[in-house]
Amino acid sequence: MSQPQFKRILLKLSGEALMGKQGFGVDPEVASRIASEVTEVRQMGVQVAIVVGGGNFIRGVAASAMGIDRVVADNMGMLATIINGLALQDALEKKGSHTRVATAIEMREVAEPFILRRAIRHMEKDRVVILAGGTGNPYFSTDTAAALRAMEIKAEVILKATKVDGVYDADPKKFPNAKKFAEISYLDVLAKGLAVMDTTAISLCMNNHLPIIVFDLNVPGNLKRVILGEKIGSLVAP
Repeated sequence: MSQPQFKRILLKLSGEALMGKQGFGVDPEVASRIASEVTEVRQMGVQVAIVVGGGNFIRGVAASAMGIDRVVADNMGMLATIINGLALQDALEKKGSHTRVATAIEMREVAEPFILRRAIRHMEKDRVVILAGGTGNPYFSTDTAAALRAMEIKAEVILKATKVDGVYDADPKKFPNAKKFAEISYLDVLAKGLAVMDTTAISLCMNNHLPIIVFDLNVPGNLKRVILGEKIGSLVAP
């Protein structure tokens, strides 16, 4: 078997990825499949941290647009990510992975607070660390949280799991002739306004030379293929 190309990764999952075709909440079958793929990678000796979104329950920006105060809406969204983190923890532990949920919002009864050195130590002990609660601050997305946490834990790459197989110049589901980029620079992502991650997250990654690989999570085995260095998805790099 080929050797993993990365020793420590940060996997960014959207909340929508967990809801499957339900339209809301968490689909246990989808969570179980994702947990199987993460467990397989962990068993290859890769240290895994996961940042999960909350859009399957509520999105702060959307809730704000409907009239809820932005700070309140963002706090609701961050709490949604903790629900997802707990669901993912349950799925992972059923697959035999030891896990810890670390949150930016303190709630000791259900998860431990995010403490950098403790999170790194968990990964060194072969535990999957699920980083929930976003950054703990309003006005920041979970994309930004992923970039921030990846740099803090010294991850080698952000693996951005999406519903499409890479970065395109237009939505490939709406525009069949959309062009896919095998590799694209941070500056081009920003200049073209491509929806890879939000501009704050891309800028953070650019300033700290942290590569992002965008790939389709819905294809079984794709996470392992990325780890083994197969050229799937799109690479966002300098």
